[in-house]
Amino acid sequence: MRLALVPRTSEFYDLFARAGANALEAARKAEVRFREFPSSSVSQADIKAIETAGDSITHDLIQLLNTQYVTPFDREDIYDLATALDDVVDHIDEACDLLELYGVEQPARQAVEQCRILVFAVEHLESALRNLKGFKGVQAALVEVKRMEDDGDRVVRAAIADLFRDSRIDPLVVIRWKDIYEALEAALDSCETAANVLGNVVVKNA
Repeated sequence: MRLALVPRTSEFYDLFARAGANALEAARKAEVRFREFPSSSVSQADIKAIETAGDSITHDLIQLLNTQYVTPFDREDIYDLATALDDVVDHIDEACDLLELYGVEQPARQAVEQCRILVFAVEHLESALRNLKGFKGVQAALVEVKRMEDDGDRVVRAAIADLFRDSRIDPLVVIRWKDIYEALEAALDSCETAANVLGNVVVKNA
C-alpha cells in the first residue's frame, strides 16, 4: 500500500468527530432502550445499525491512517483512539443485546443509572472529539469523562454487591445481570481509555 504525500489531516478530525457523534447516538439510544424495556421505542436492530456505522467509521480511520504519510498527531495515538471509540459502541451493543438474549423482563434501576452516566460521559467525549483540531475545551471535557467513569464504578460495585447479598435471588439471574452490568461498565471504561489517549495527544501537542 502506497503512502500519500499530500496531507489530508482535516479528514482525521472529521472522522473522529463522526465517531464521537455515533458513539453518543448509541449511548442515548441505549439509555432509552434500557429505560423503556421491554416495550422500548428503540429496538436492538436500531442499536446494531449504529454499531455497524461505527465499524465503518473505524475502518475509514484506519484506512486513512495506513495511506497517509502526514498525520495530525502520532500514528499510534490515532489507532488507539479509533479502536477505543469502536469499543465504546461495541460494548453498548453487547449490553443491549443481552437484554433479549437473557430474556430480561424488566431492567434493573442500577443498569438504567449506568446508562444515564454513560450518556453524560459520551457527551463530554463527543465534545472533546468535535473540538480536537483546536483543543478548545478538550481538557475540561476529559476531566468530566473521568468523573463519570468514577461514578460508574461506584454504581456497578453497588449493583453487583446487591446481587450477591440476597440469597433468595436465582443464581441465573445473578449471572445475567452481572454480565449486563459489566458490559455497560466496559463501555464506560472504553470512554476513559479514549479520554486518556486524547489527554496524551493534548500534552504532546501543547
